[in-house]
Amino acid sequence: MAKEIGLPVVIRPAYTLGGTGGGFAHSWEELEIVLNSGLTASPIHQILVEESVAGWKELEYEVMRDGGDNCITICNMENIDPMGIHTGDSIVVAPSQTLTNKEYQMLRTASLKIIRELGIEGGCNVQYALDPKSERYYVIEVNPRVSRSSALASKATGYPIARVASKIAVGKRLDEIPNAVTGKTMAAFEPALDYIVVKIPRWPFDKFASGDRLLGTQMKATGEVMAIDRTFEAAFQKAVRSLEFGKKTLLWEDRKWTLGTDINTYPLEPTDLRLWAVMAALRRGIAPQAIHDKTNIDMWFLDKMVNIINMEKRLLSQPLTPDFLREAKKCGFSDEMIGTLADRLPEQVREMRQEWKIKPVYKMVDTCAAEFDAATPYFYSTYETENEAIAVDRKKAVVIGSGPIRIGQGIEFDYCSVHAARALKEAGYQSIMINSNPETVSTDFDTSDRLYFESLDEESIRDILDNENSNNVDGGNGNTPSIVQFGGQTAINLADPLARAGMPVLGTSAECIDLSEDRRRFEQFLGNLGIPQPPGAGVTSIEEALKVAKLIGYPVLVRPSYVLGGRGMEIVHNASELSHYMSIATDLNTGHPVLIDKYLEGKEAEVDCICDGETVLIPGLMEQLERAGVHSGDSMAVYPGLTLTTAEIDTITDYAVRIGLALHIIGLMNIQFVIMPEHPLGGAAVYVLEVNSRASRTVPFISKVTGVPMVKVAVKVMLGTSLKAQGYETGMYKRQHLVAIKAPVFSMSKLVGVDTHLGPEMKSTGEVMGIDYLFEAALAKTLLAAGLMLPRKGGILLSISDRDKPEAVPIIKKLADIGYKLYATEGTASMLSAMGLPVTMTTKKLAEGHPNVLDVIIGGNVQGVINTVTSSGTVMRDGFAIRRTAAERRIPCFTSLDTARAAIDILVRDKHDYHVQPLASYRSRRQP
Repeated sequence: MAKEIGLPVVIRPAYTLGGTGGGFAHSWEELEIVLNSGLTASPIHQILVEESVAGWKELEYEVMRDGGDNCITICNMENIDPMGIHTGDSIVVAPSQTLTNKEYQMLRTASLKIIRELGIEGGCNVQYALDPKSERYYVIEVNPRVSRSSALASKATGYPIARVASKIAVGKRLDEIPNAVTGKTMAAFEPALDYIVVKIPRWPFDKFASGDRLLGTQMKATGEVMAIDRTFEAAFQKAVRSLEFGKKTLLWEDRKWTLGTDINTYPLEPTDLRLWAVMAALRRGIAPQAIHDKTNIDMWFLDKMVNIINMEKRLLSQPLTPDFLREAKKCGFSDEMIGTLADRLPEQVREMRQEWKIKPVYKMVDTCAAEFDAATPYFYSTYETENEAIAVDRKKAVVIGSGPIRIGQGIEFDYCSVHAARALKEAGYQSIMINSNPETVSTDFDTSDRLYFESLDEESIRDILDNENSNNVDGGNGNTPSIVQFGGQTAINLADPLARAGMPVLGTSAECIDLSEDRRRFEQFLGNLGIPQPPGAGVTSIEEALKVAKLIGYPVLVRPSYVLGGRGMEIVHNASELSHYMSIATDLNTGHPVLIDKYLEGKEAEVDCICDGETVLIPGLMEQLERAGVHSGDSMAVYPGLTLTTAEIDTITDYAVRIGLALHIIGLMNIQFVIMPEHPLGGAAVYVLEVNSRASRTVPFISKVTGVPMVKVAVKVMLGTSLKAQGYETGMYKRQHLVAIKAPVFSMSKLVGVDTHLGPEMKSTGEVMGIDYLFEAALAKTLLAAGLMLPRKGGILLSISDRDKPEAVPIIKKLADIGYKLYATEGTASMLSAMGLPVTMTTKKLAEGHPNVLDVIIGGNVQGVINTVTSSGTVMRDGFAIRRTAAERRIPCFTSLDTARAAIDILVRDKHDYHVQPLASYRSRRQP
């Protein structure tokens, strides 16, 4: 097929999501690699080999059809990035901006013909490639289901695609389904937009600096943001503000770039940074046509970016006047950017806006371009005159969401935000949601009483609160209170700016939040309580870091403060590693010290607590399956702590209660502990690793397992209802007679160049849960769900570090006993041969011929890999190729002996006895 079509070709595996396993092949060698990857990824081992149309325009149409053959087009979307980049990795605008009316109608008609011919009832997404030099087009794919783009189209238009599709599935017709947004029209009305929407993906490369940033047909983004405004320039800039990409504004430029008049020096290849590279090139006079020739980005979008550059130049050279400042705000410039360019502080720009009465108004997303009154308050900001978000005279509170999904801050925080909004409604408050993420339930139009689709920065939040503050009867000083505990680090970082601006925060105060986040203050706080923590300190320079590390001894755990997901966290073993770490730590730009702790390799445990100032409820305790050193988000968490002693549990409970009361926590708190054996004769010491005065990623897990609605209880506490009044007492909640295990899920096969070795920085993108009455049954379910279950028979590749070899011996013996064929690298093979175990030695020295370790994996000889590493950088690099190849072949790769031991213990059991029951049945102990 490839010979018939001619190279390059694109490979698309069947029945996969996010382009998994696919890619372009420009040579016969590349073709073989991508073919193998695609066949492995497809559950039916089928691939499509297609002509490459890279560089054409990419467009999508969302269409809907009912059983009566009524069809409508809900929305069409256009990718700024041309064909060749997965649509999930593309910047997208809605509605399309560069199509002629003839092209628009041509593709619309084709979409309606396709959905009718296929007989689809419900929603359908059709993706097209359109030749920009002619009217020739191809259908790329048809998704006869709700897709990622369907979620974007729903939020962009206000049309609830999944809701309408569900009603069509039970026999309703479009003209029988009310439009829940307007409350007046029916679902048969096609949405009309009087604004523009921009979606930008959120990639994980801020955590994976070594990853291959080149974008292609396999999706690499973990999340996305969406912004709405009246012009492309404003929506585009607002979307960039929403990314929470460090502190990068559209003005950011990489110091490593060579910037000049030669376009070839700019990194304009498709990466997550191309947007900034294009702006940098335009800023230095590179012609838009030259950038178009290089990137195939349409000239319309480049001309709009030039408009932003021209405004930048004016802000640099012209004094601020009321009319000029309003013009800059209408172009989407934040107070921070205006301040940077006009040599003012952001707060000074805000004060000028207040003085000149330049403030945003809020327009409604109503599906009908204001033709009818809308019943659902779903708003976006713009700098015009008429405000449609009139403040309501009632008790109300704002829930600050968590922004784009990324590693360390995922859907678990959206769960918390949604339940907070519901709890506010139940308590008689108007719930107001602010978020920028189109993928989440929190931005559904009916989750809260009022939704603002805005970036989660200080300027946006304060502007919304200013809009909501009139006629408010709650909040003490007339200001609408905000809840920051449920939006992860994004929301918690806003507590201090809100407090400084005089805006009330419901629950734990900004001062107490800072006390738990500031290492120096927190160390003194725990010392006053007599609660131990690993020795360490907060430092701000390389000299301080080396001094502290020498004092407490290597290895040390280093991490920035005020970050989530262990971002920037590493275990370092010597002064040179520490110096290197400190030299790059400033890139995180948190404005807070770097924390250095003595690394304790003990048993980790954590608790989520609810506090009201008098009572501290601990719904459940979790024990990490892996020992300390693996981030808790990447470790398996077991409820309840099965191997913890009564004394250890009592100590953890005591510390949690004392910390919660002394910190004056009102709402949720998470504490992580490490338990170290004190001496060979017994006894253990419990150390506090960290305290988070907010919801953690384990809140949904503990809520589901224990039946305690943690978010609802916490919101009631914030509103003044004590825990005792809700029926809860201080201490550990009654233990459920079940075992639940939370396990991480990774996307390593798509992130080329990223090491799968687990450590203190979080790498997982999701999680699964297994629940049953016994540990073994719950673990079997968890391993199956996470894709870590080894087959009954097969082979395994072993490459064990010298430090871990003694501990690995009994694990390997179990594999040999059940007939597993053992393959091992040189050192491990020598050990196994000396033990009398049959083993095939395979070299890890890739330059010394074949077969080598990669051949064993690629050839299908092994169904799993165990590869543990030491601190040596050379050894880490030796194992990198093993771990990457295993990830790309999608076979389990264990880098922790604790995880491997658990998986093999389950494997050697004769059978997997587990139950299949509704969740509530486990809590009520209703065994069949």
